[in-house]
Amino acid sequence: MTHPPDLPEGPTGTARFCDYRAQAAGAREGGGLISEPEFEGRSGGVHAVEVIDHSDRGRVPGSPSPWRWALGGAVVASVLWAASWYAYGTGDRAPDLHGYRLDDGLCAELPLTSLGAAIAPRQPPGEGEAWVARHEALDRQQCSVPLASVPLGEGESGGWSRDFTVSVVVELHKKTDPGPEFEARARDTGRDGGDEGTLEAVPDLGDTAFLRTSEDGSAELSVREGGAVFVLDVSSVTSYMSDDEYGEALDVEPDAPETAPFQPALISDMRGLMDRLKG
Repeated sequence: MTHPPDLPEGPTGTARFCDYRAQAAGAREGGGLISEPEFEGRSGGVHAVEVIDHSDRGRVPGSPSPWRWALGGAVVASVLWAASWYAYGTGDRAPDLHGYRLDDGLCAELPLTSLGAAIAPRQPPGEGEAWVARHEALDRQQCSVPLASVPLGEGESGGWSRDFTVSVVVELHKKTDPGPEFEARARDTGRDGGDEGTLEAVPDLGDTAFLRTSEDGSAELSVREGGAVFVLDVSSVTSYMSDDEYGEALDVEPDAPETAPFQPALISDMRGLMDRLKG
């Protein structure tokens, strides 16, 4: 038989015992801090065990629990990560080609109407002057279209003439974005490190466009729209035609051609090229 805790004799001890039992009953009903008495199996020994909840210590009434702050921080971090992924991409997203495609008959059929009017009519491309290469990462097309020879005047035993050539390059970058290196490629003058010329931006043409002109009379227009890159290059060669098979030029070679007269024509024909290749 178990016994209640030893209490002092007399009225005072009895009152304390009753108060203790009342606290225990209140704990059972309201889930308070003090548990019911736990009795050990030996006579004369009774021990009360206190169960104390510290979870609300130091909290301001009505304030959110700590785990809610942690959950909120995780949500904010996820939103920021998603925003950065959307803005900068993962590095694996394919460039947008905007519907552009290669055309096997491009070089034979490209009219170059504006350049033909500003310089000379186009001629059929020579054999081996056009090629197309397709790859899972990059599709590329290139060709050279000659324009009719332009006479520059007669000399004592012959005359000077100038032959223009329009080079066409189309690149469809399907894996990597050509944007970061586009301007560097537009400035490139080749391995001979020739005249870098003047590079200027052309507005309202693709995403980015540059026109490079050189002192030798050549001009190159490069345009990028998404992963598609287009290049039209105009170059020329000046030659002397003599009646004598072994004759030498007796007149001073003419100056290099001015590019300003045909720059608008170059931009116009670029628009025609892009329109033709857009699906």
